[in-house]
Amino acid sequence: MSDETIGIVGAGIVGLATAREIALSRPGTRVVVFEKEREVSLHQTGHNSGVVHAGIYYTPGSLKADLTVRGVALLRAYCEDRGLPYREIGKLVVAVREDELGRMNALYDRARNNHVPDLRRVSREEIREIEPNAGGVAALYSPRTAITDYPAIARAFAEDVVGSGGEVRTGFPVTGVREVPDGIEVASGATGTPGAEGPTRVRVDRLILCAGLHSDTVAGLARDRRDPRIVPFRGEYMLLRPERTDLVRGLIYPVPDPSYPFLGVHFTPRVDGSVEVGPNAVLALAREGYTRTRISPKDLLGLAAYPGVWRMAARHWRTGIREYRGSFSAAAFMRDAGLYVPGVGVEDVVRGGAGVRAQALDRDGTLVDDFRIHRVGRVTAVRNAPSPAATASMAIAEHIAEAAFGRA
Repeated sequence: MSDETIGIVGAGIVGLATAREIALSRPGTRVVVFEKEREVSLHQTGHNSGVVHAGIYYTPGSLKADLTVRGVALLRAYCEDRGLPYREIGKLVVAVREDELGRMNALYDRARNNHVPDLRRVSREEIREIEPNAGGVAALYSPRTAITDYPAIARAFAEDVVGSGGEVRTGFPVTGVREVPDGIEVASGATGTPGAEGPTRVRVDRLILCAGLHSDTVAGLARDRRDPRIVPFRGEYMLLRPERTDLVRGLIYPVPDPSYPFLGVHFTPRVDGSVEVGPNAVLALAREGYTRTRISPKDLLGLAAYPGVWRMAARHWRTGIREYRGSFSAAAFMRDAGLYVPGVGVEDVVRGGAGVRAQALDRDGTLVDDFRIHRVGRVTAVRNAPSPAATASMAIAEHIAEAAFGRA
C-alpha cells in the first residue's frame, strides 16, 4: 500500500493513461491530474486521426516499436471492455513507383522484426482486390490496423482515475514547479484560462509531466535539461465529400521517406464515417496554431533563437516548400493524394480540420523520432511522445510509471 500523492501535468491521452495506470496498480496512491484547459484531450489527442498503428514503421528495439506492439493489445482489450469503437479496417502501404520497392521491402523486414501480425506483400492485382480504386505497383497490407476514437478513450481514462479516488483538475495551468521538503510544489497562477481558479499551490510527492505541445517549457519549470525543444508542425486535412467516401474501404498510406518523421498524405476513414485526406506537415506559427492565422510572437521568438531550428531548415527546406505549397493550394495537395487513388481531385473534397504535432528537436537539428523520457529527482518528464503515442498510450503509461518509481 502507498499513501503518496502523484501529480500529473497534462490531461491528454498519455497523461490520463499514466494517471489511470498508477491509480490502479498502486493501491492507496492518490493521483491528481492538472490540466490548463476546461476539458480533457483538447489538443493532440482531440485532433488525432484515430488510427491504431500496428507497428510497421518503427526501428526494431526502439521504445516506439516495443511499446506500440504491447499498446495495441492493451488498447484493443480496453475498447472491448468499455464498449468503445475499435474497427480493424486494414491498411495498404502503397508503392506508386518502381523505385519505391526497395524502401517498401525494407519496411516489410522492419515490420516483421516488430512482429506486426498478418502483414503481407501484395501485387498490383491484389491491391485492386482490397481497394478497387487504389493505384500503385505493389503494397504492404496490414489487415489488423484499426481505427478508434481517442478522445472517447481519454474521457474513459479520466473516469477510471476519478472512480479510483483520483482527481482531474481542469482550469489549472501549471506556472511553477519547485522542490519542497519531501515533495514537489505545483503552482498555478490560473490566469487567462476560462473557468480557472485563483492562484493555487498543491504539494505532491512525485510529479509526472505529460504536457505535449508545452512539454519543454513545463520541463524547464522543473529544471530539466533545455533540449530537446518542441517545434509545432500543423497537419492540415481535406475531407472526402459524403457522396465520395466509398472511394476507399480502409487506410491507404504512402511508403514513407525514412529521413523525415512524417508519413505523407494518406486516406483515413474515421469511426464517424467520414474520410480524411492528409495531412501535410507545415511549421506552425504558434504551439497551438491550428490555423494559418494563429501566430504567437513568443513562440516564434523561441523558435528563431534555437539553433536546431535553423539546422533543421537547412536540411529539409525543399520538403518544407513542397508542404507549404499543398497548404495554400488544394490542387497541389490533391495531386499527391491522386497518386494513391487515381482520379480523386479537388472537386471530391472540402477543407477539413487540422492538428498540431509536438515534434521534439535536438540542438543539432535532428527531429527526435523515438519516445524520450527524462527523470530529475522526483519529477519525470515526457519530452517526446509523437505518433504512435495514442496507440501505445497504455504501454507508455506502464513505462512512465516504472520510470517515475525508479525501475526504468
